Amino acid sequence: MSDNGGLTHFDGSGHAHMVDVSAKPVTDRVAVARGVVRMSAQTLDLITEGRAKKGDVLGVARLAGIMAAKKTADLIPLCHPLPITKVALTLSPDPALPGVVIEATVKTGGQTGVEMEALTAVSVAALTIYDMVKAVEKTMEISDIKLVFKDGGKSGRFEAQP
Repeated sequence: MSDNGGLTHFDGSGHAHMVDVSAKPVTDRVAVARGVVRMSAQTLDLITEGRAKKGDVLGVARLAGIMAAKKTADLIPLCHPLPITKVALTLSPDPALPGVVIEATVKTGGQTGVEMEALTAVSVAALTIYDMVKAVEKTMEISDIKLVFKDGGKSGRFEAQP
């Protein structure tokens, strides 16, 4: 049996497997992820002024992020399907970037955390923004997607350093 280096998604032989969480207690868990879509000031104006041909860019991206959080176990092979109790996305236009800052908060009462659900929500919301305005700007950049906060479970609280 080889050492898996503490990686729980690999067994002693190095084979990928879904972690057995059945012995873990059910606790309240929350995760917050953040990311950015950088674009030209003109594209940001198009979004914030509601002039995008495909419609309400931020509204559609918010819904896409919520849907993505609920489908995370279908997208990431070793994620557990979870009873998500809350998904909230804020999409904040930032002229200083210029671009949109996306933040997703996901909650559950369960045996494993919702970090992947929050990261997936941000990623899909960012991709949706790109999709909805790519006709006017293909050079947009999706970046800085990261976990900024999590709480609950055995590992407790985590806050990313600014």
